[in-house]
Amino acid sequence: MRAGLLGILVFFLATVGYVAWHLGRLTPGGWAAKWGVALLFLLWMAAAFASMGLRSKASISTITALYEIGHPWMIAYLYLLIAFLLADLGVLLRIIPKGWLTGNGYTMAGLLGVIAVLLALGGIHYRHKYREELTIHSPKPLPKPLTVVLASDLHLGYSNRKAELARWIDLIIAEQPDLVLFGGDIVDISLRPLLEGDYASEFARIQAPIYTVLGNHEYIGHEADAERFFADAGITLLRDSTACAEGIAIIGRDDRSNPGRKPLSALSVPPECFTILLDHQPYHLEEAQAAGIDFQFSGHTHRGQVWPLSWVTDALYEKSWGHHRRGSTQYYVSSGLGIWGPKIRIGTRSEYLVLHIQ
Repeated sequence: MRAGLLGILVFFLATVGYVAWHLGRLTPGGWAAKWGVALLFLLWMAAAFASMGLRSKASISTITALYEIGHPWMIAYLYLLIAFLLADLGVLLRIIPKGWLTGNGYTMAGLLGVIAVLLALGGIHYRHKYREELTIHSPKPLPKPLTVVLASDLHLGYSNRKAELARWIDLIIAEQPDLVLFGGDIVDISLRPLLEGDYASEFARIQAPIYTVLGNHEYIGHEADAERFFADAGITLLRDSTACAEGIAIIGRDDRSNPGRKPLSALSVPPECFTILLDHQPYHLEEAQAAGIDFQFSGHTHRGQVWPLSWVTDALYEKSWGHHRRGSTQYYVSSGLGIWGPKIRIGTRSEYLVLHIQ
């Protein structure tokens, strides 16, 4: 395990050095200018990692500023890495002249300009929240037609702040839901900004019953602290347990981060009720089908957040985003309402699901 993590770290640092070297090489002027640009790139990276390392030490305003400044570096680094790899391949195949990559202000301005536009447009795109609507006809009796709002991966904390949460809660309330279900990762590791900013009061504005499950980020932080926050916010946490509300059974699985979580087959699935399964990570979808679940909601994937990472998640999961069906079991894997890290979406979207059960 440690050897694998060390290998990933070495590979990451090597690619960072590769991008910094290429930026310096591309910069016109003397060595001072070249080293200066490479150093700025590395300092930008340092801001991103400092925002995570200082979470419990610096003031909330300082960490929030480091988040806002530093986290877009991750996307810039990804696209610079792709651009330089393709450029080096083009030089190797003699498609691109070497001079384009050495002391060339035009190439540098064009490359950085395109990436800046991508980051800006991706930030605007992230601000827009897509309303996905799905209607399911239940084969089991219901006391009345139901409207359920489902969302996952809010990642509240230093990046997604209380003002953004208030806007999201307004969207949920506008649907006049009978139930509100969250698919995990409400908390983005640290509970400190949620507690000091009284984020719980925003959830309290929702009049409908609220249920959630733990995600991997609640485990990366501390699940016991998250459990106390959910109680303060009026959110019922399901950990390998079942609740009944509005005539349906809501089954919440503990996250895969817990190696001792129960198998789905060991949980109570009332056969007479329409069943909704909340499971943060969408692995082994066949288990819900085998258990006779009517509808499963998951998140976690973010669908990669930015292209081309969406190709990676599409390859890793049977379904990394959207509506899916296995026999009589239906699924929705959400790309998330919030986001981890930089507030940028490229080729993916931030969304919530309005589910009508009739």
